[in-house]
Amino acid sequence: MVAAGGRPSPESREALAALCRTYWYPLYAYLRSHGRRAHDAEDLTQEFFATLLEKRYLQAADRRRGRFRSFLLTAFKRFLAKDQERAGAQKRGGGKTILSIDFETGEGRYEREPSHDWTPERVFDRRWALTILEHVLARLAAEYAEKQKDRLWEQLQPYLTGTTGAPPYGAVAGVLGMTEGAVKVAVHRLRQRYRELLREEIAQTVDAPGEVDDELTLLLAALRGGKS
Repeated sequence: MVAAGGRPSPESREALAALCRTYWYPLYAYLRSHGRRAHDAEDLTQEFFATLLEKRYLQAADRRRGRFRSFLLTAFKRFLAKDQERAGAQKRGGGKTILSIDFETGEGRYEREPSHDWTPERVFDRRWALTILEHVLARLAAEYAEKQKDRLWEQLQPYLTGTTGAPPYGAVAGVLGMTEGAVKVAVHRLRQRYRELLREEIAQTVDAPGEVDDELTLLLAALRGGKS
């Protein structure tokens, strides 16, 4: 997040592009739950991130004012308010830098969202939490792949969400040619690394290390459907 808010450079542009690829969907889901059509949600989400890049809003942001999650949603709401003010003045997207965001699966993902009467803000918080978890899982998978342990990752991944539904240690041991004790140790290390990466990911979105636990609590509440 810090790199994305740095001075204009190829590195800061790439950092913002990575930010877009990671966090575009919570904003897209926010718009769709507000009743916006899919095409409008795509256009507005892309234009918002393009505006962040061109106007250097991240560079000007004071991170001491709150969590990045809150900052991004607040900035998005202000952007939407200004978009309504200039509606009709010019064609949306005119003159804006077009960023590469994969919207192909966006609407399909939104259609699979649970049906409920949540506010758009709660939908955003839930998708933000899920996006962070997905990003952490992707980083973990990449680490195992780099060590050429793809098969180990495939067998151990079910244990990250608890033992419910996960195969017995003995069954995995037979598949991997390991002892049951070795599988238990591997699962323990996997969960430990998962927690480390999760806290590291959240730390990038808050101002101080002491805020990580509070933000984690809020995100877990969002996943359970509680207040966020």
